[in-house]
Amino acid sequence: MRFSPQMRDLKWLVEKPIAHRGLHNEKKEIIENCESAFKAAIRNGYAIECDIQLTKDGEAVIFHDDEIERVLDGKGMVKTFTVKELKKKKYRRGKDQIQTLGELLEQVDGSSTLVIEIKSLWDDDMTLSQRALEVLADYNGPYALMSFDPHIVACVAERSPVTVRGITADRVTDPYYNNISLARRLEMQSFSHLSLTKPHFVSFDANGLPFAAVGEIRDRGHPVICWTIRSPEQAAKALRYADQITFEHYQPE
Repeated sequence: MRFSPQMRDLKWLVEKPIAHRGLHNEKKEIIENCESAFKAAIRNGYAIECDIQLTKDGEAVIFHDDEIERVLDGKGMVKTFTVKELKKKKYRRGKDQIQTLGELLEQVDGSSTLVIEIKSLWDDDMTLSQRALEVLADYNGPYALMSFDPHIVACVAERSPVTVRGITADRVTDPYYNNISLARRLEMQSFSHLSLTKPHFVSFDANGLPFAAVGEIRDRGHPVICWTIRSPEQAAKALRYADQITFEHYQPE
């Protein structure tokens, strides 16, 4: 289902709490960004946040990290493996197998809202964004795309203006950003990219709220979701400034 960018009512996006990488629970061998975690989120009535990375053979797979070793048995960057090679690798816990974006869509089949983050290597390669749009072209369930990288969001805006898109953001103070150019960091911090990204919503670090630029976007009628909430107390504080939470390691009512 495609949603018009002129549609200011995005209640479907913030109607339910959003399970961060699915409703994962490593103690029960329900692993993040896997079929088991998405199944648990659907069963409990939550929306689903997930991440996509690009493989060597140009496919979008459900995976958070740039490198595989934290959760998969092996080493190397996702982009250096084909889908077939990744599917042969076992998760360090649980019995799941890595999914493609297409396989996730088949699993969810419109039963839950999907909030899909397009991961970036900050190299201006738009192959993953284009592949995501291709896979989603005929999907009939509710979904939104988002990314930390304004260039990716701008690509989505240009290539598919009717796709609901968001900017994932924080205060841009983490050392992670040190390898990114100063100009790009300032663009992200100031939200000066808005004329190009034209986001329908913002997904912002709860620890950085309130943040003036985010408040201004919300005042203009665009939803704000926040991440990553791990307790009812943190949720209550965040919801003063946001319309919905992205959560993990507890279950909101």
